[in-house]
This record gives sequence, C-alpha cells and structure tokens, in this order.
Amino acid sequence: MTPLVSFGGLVVVAALAFVAPLLVASGPARRLPAVVLLIVSGIVVGPSGLGIVTLDLPVQILALIGLAFLLFLAGLEVEVHDMRGRRLRLAVASFGLSFALALAIGAGLGAIGLVDAPVLVAVILVGTSLGVVIPVLKDAGEIDGDFGQLVVAAASVADVGAIVLLSVLFTRDGDPAAAALLFALFALLAVVLVVAILRAERAGILAPVLRRLQDTTAQIRVRAAWLLLVGIAAVAEALGLEVILGAFVAGAILTIVDTDTTRTHPLFRPKLEAIGFGVFVPVFFIATGLRFDLGALLAGPEAVVLIPVYVAALLLARGVPAIVLGRSAGPRRLAAAGLLQATLLPIAPAQIGLELGLLDAATSAALITAGLIAVVVFPSAALALLGPRPDSSPRKQSPQQLEHARS
Repeated sequence: MTPLVSFGGLVVVAALAFVAPLLVASGPARRLPAVVLLIVSGIVVGPSGLGIVTLDLPVQILALIGLAFLLFLAGLEVEVHDMRGRRLRLAVASFGLSFALALAIGAGLGAIGLVDAPVLVAVILVGTSLGVVIPVLKDAGEIDGDFGQLVVAAASVADVGAIVLLSVLFTRDGDPAAAALLFALFALLAVVLVVAILRAERAGILAPVLRRLQDTTAQIRVRAAWLLLVGIAAVAEALGLEVILGAFVAGAILTIVDTDTTRTHPLFRPKLEAIGFGVFVPVFFIATGLRFDLGALLAGPEAVVLIPVYVAALLLARGVPAIVLGRSAGPRRLAAAGLLQATLLPIAPAQIGLELGLLDAATSAALITAGLIAVVVFPSAALALLGPRPDSSPRKQSPQQLEHARS
C-alpha cells in the first residue's frame, strides 16, 4: 500500500536543521546567522539545486507552523510594558521617517520600471528582523542600557508597523478600507481578550491548577500558549487579515498577561523557544530555500541588478532614521543603530506579495537575497562599531595569580 505522504524529504530537512548550527558554531564564520545557512541549504537540496527535496505536504505543514511560531516568538520579544514615554515617541518618529523614505524609494523604483508594486516594496522596506537585532545587542552587552532599549523599541515599532501595514493595505479581497475596519475589530477583540485574562488572573481562578499542571505531562501553560497562537491566527484569517499578524499579536498578548513577577514558572518561555526554534522555525527557513527560484533570479540582469538596489534601499529607508534616536549616543552607536534597524529578512512579505500576484518570482528572490546579505553583513558591522562587551576587558589579577603566572 502506497502511503499518502512520504517522510523522506522531512528527514533531509531535519538533518539540515541539526547540522546547520553545528557548522556555524564550529566554523570560522561564527558571526554568520544560522538562518542564512538554513535557507542556503534549502536552496542547495531543493528544486533550484540538487533536486533532492521538494516542498511536499509534511514540509509545507511544518513550515506554515514554523512561520506562525517565528512571529509568535517575535511578539514575545516586544517589551510592551516598556513602550512608553520618550522611548516610544522616538521609536514612532523613527518609523514615520522610515516609512516616508520608503515610499519615496518605492515611487522612484516604480518610476524607472524596476518594480510593479511600489507601495508593497515600501511596506517591506520599513520592517526590522527583531529576532536578529536582540542577540546582536546581547553580544555587545548593550541590551540593558538606554541605547540598547531604544534600538529594541525602534525595531519593535518597525516590526509591528510593517505587519499592520501589510495586513491592512494588501488584503486578499483588495479593499484596504474594509481591511482597516476589520483590523480595528481584530484589535478590539485582542483588547477584550487581554482584559478577560488579566481579570481571571487577579481573581486567582486558574492559578492553582496552572501551577499544578505546568510541569507535568499536561504542560498546561505550553498548551495554553499553543491555543492562544492558533486561536488568534485563526481569528485574523477569518477576518481576512494575514495570519502573521495574528501570530505576532498572540505573542504580544502573552507578553502582556504573563509577567511572572513571582517567578512561579521560569521555564515557560524557554519551553516555547525550544518548541519553536528547536522544531518548527528551522523547517520554515529551509522551506524558504526550497521555494527560492534561483532560475528566475538568474534568468535576466534585471533581478540581479535589484539585489544591490534593495540592499542600498534598506540602508537608506531604515538606516538614516536612526538619527532620530538621539545625537547623544555618538556617531559610532548611531551608525550601529542604523545598521541594526536595516537588518531585515523579508521572507513572509515577499511570499505574500508573490501569492497576491504583486511580485514576480524574480523580484521576490531578489528581495530575499538582499535580506540574506543584510542579515549577514549589517549585524557584524554593527558589532564592530559597538566594540567588545563592557565586561570583556582583562580583569585585574591578584598578587597570588601573578605569582602563579610567573611560576
């Protein structure tokens, strides 16, 4: 009897997901993000390369869950409680300037015939890959300082703003006004859900049972997070909005309602990261490589020319607005902030543009390639500008240590 689905391709994908971080950790280019190697490995084994693996049903399903989990975990990174006051004002001002520059860039590229959907390109250009920016700031020892938190706030606003703009302006039915109303309804439902959960927490209705079952085979908090992710994504889809918006909002909701100030469940978020980054997210990145149309990218010079154009556009649209974040940071830190803000891997929006027929395969491939270059080059350059970690300077040795060293 022939099986309905084959797990042969999934075995190769799982093997690539396992090997990629090992190669990065043991190789000379330790600054190379593992996500780049995952996508490139998908291209190598996929239809554009050796043709070993195709995007079959098991890989498609896991990749879809991986995309949702990636946005869910990105929503978890948004420190909603800290997004206020001067930090929020500067982040919003930076995003506003970024969007204005992106619209001008998109209009310019459309005027010379390089793109057919200038507004979509503008929306793509204003995003930032928050999941890449935060580890870089941690490596530089800047994540807890005012500068690091300001960069995180700017990246968070860009992440949220790009997803909202993408969901409202580019809908399946093509009616932005109706999409705006549906988005308002979606936001209202999210607020109602947050209020209901917070009230239930204050009343202590679920706390005892959650605490009792959280580390048993029930893993009740993880199941609740999974229900929240799938439920909010389903609501967004039912309203005609993008699933990625629902997944991101689900993560943000969990950040708001689960502060865990009493440290009753410190393993909760590591468990979610283990599930997401350990299982589903790598499949999504490898599947992106499997979808990558290298033939369309290399079919003519137009798409190849677009790659450096998009890299420069990212630097202009996202790098220049870093000047809004404050001159007191100094030129090196502002330059680093600009590079981090320009760090973007636009896989999801490029895929959405392709599905809506607003981008062709060559343009989508050029955008993803430019994003790969940005993710490889910009964070490394930012780390070089920020310098070593503050605690990485040689420690003063005691007389006993000096005596031992002499001997």
